[in-house]
Amino acid sequence: MSLHDDAVLVLKAYEDQPELRRTYLDHLADHPDGMWKACGAGHLTASALVVDPERGRVLLTLHRKLGMWLQMGGHCEPGDATVAAAALREATEESGVPGLTLLPGGPVRLDRHAIPAPCHWHLDVQYVALAPPDAVEAISDESLDLRWFGYDEVATVADESVVRLVEAARAALER
Repeated sequence: MSLHDDAVLVLKAYEDQPELRRTYLDHLADHPDGMWKACGAGHLTASALVVDPERGRVLLTLHRKLGMWLQMGGHCEPGDATVAAAALREATEESGVPGLTLLPGGPVRLDRHAIPAPCHWHLDVQYVALAPPDAVEAISDESLDLRWFGYDEVATVADESVVRLVEAARAALER
């Protein structure tokens, strides 16, 4: 199965945000290259919020190019077998934390945001990655800083998209 096919299956199974989900599915139907950065109309990305539920905190990265506190994530790569695998790879690479596992049940949110040309949209599929109890982060080349924030602190450092992701992650953890 191709990564494109996996993304369609993941999105069809995702039950929230019906209008945005339809936008993602329409994009993939219209763009066979819609998984890749080279797709000028936009492309799917995969991200994961790294969560330490025992301590009630999340690990955010101060993104090198954007200068914003964000969850870990980025572009899908040809070696990614699934969207979930892409999200886990990105979270592991950017956090430096070995042993992350994705929360079962698929993505917890979708977030479509504009990016500068030549591409125009990131259609982000967002997961939750659980940190092991002894997690130690390590800054990657893509980050200016990594820091743990309590759930309630996120709104003081990050934008609304990250706040909504934290809310969705907390709700998923309570299920």
